[in-house]
Amino acid sequence: MELNYYSDLAVRLVNSEQPERGEDTLTSVTAVRDLFGAFGSMARRATEADVNRLRAVRTRLRAVFAAASEGDEVRAVHLLNALLMEFPTSPQISGHGDLDADGRPRWHMHLAEQPANAAAAYAATACMGLAFHLTDLGVDRLGICQAAPCRNAYLDTSTNRSRRYCSDRCATRANVAAYRARKRRESSPESPVGDPEGDSGGRGRSGPVSGRSADSTQRSSGTGEG
Repeated sequence: MELNYYSDLAVRLVNSEQPERGEDTLTSVTAVRDLFGAFGSMARRATEADVNRLRAVRTRLRAVFAAASEGDEVRAVHLLNALLMEFPTSPQISGHGDLDADGRPRWHMHLAEQPANAAAAYAATACMGLAFHLTDLGVDRLGICQAAPCRNAYLDTSTNRSRRYCSDRCATRANVAAYRARKRRESSPESPVGDPEGDSGGRGRSGPVSGRSADSTQRSSGTGEG
C-alpha cells in the first residue's frame, strides 16, 4: 500500500516541539490547522481543545521514535500499536478526480477520515502512515536527531540506513563539534599518570582517540538528509 507518505504527519507533529530548548509551536488553533498542510479537509473543524489533544499524541509519538532510535524495536511497535487501536481509520481506494492520459482515474490508497474531532483525524492518519513506513522499511528507519540539543524526529530514507541527523545543518554542526573536540584533545598536554613504561602514553592517549573521532566524523558527514 502507498500509505507510508502519511508518516510525514507524525514527524511534523513530533517536531512541533523542541523539548531540550523549551520550544513549542503547537500553541493555537492556527498551529493545529498548519500541521495538516495538504491533508487539511478536517483542519476546518479544529478547536482549542485539539491543541491539548494533539500535544498528548505528540508525546506518545515521540516515545515511538525514541524507542526505535534506541534500538528497542518491540517497545516502538507496542507503543505505536496502542495508538493505532485508540485512533483507528479505514483505508479506501480513491481517485480524487485525478485522471491519467487515457482519462482513467489514478487509483491509489487513501485513509478515510471518520473521527469525532480534528485531533483524532490527524492522529489516525499520522499513526497509520507511520505504521506502514515502519513495516515497509523497518523500525530502524525511525530516528531522533543525534546533534544536541536538537531532538527532532526523522525518517531515514538513505540507501545504507546510516542517517543519524534530521538535516544537513545538524549533521554539519555535529561534525564541526567533533572536529573541535578532537583538536582540543590533540593540543592538550599528555599526562604521565598510569604509564609506568613511559611508552604507551604518547602512542595511546591521543592517537587512537583522535583516530576514532576522525572515523566517526567521516562516517557521519554524509548522513544529514540520507
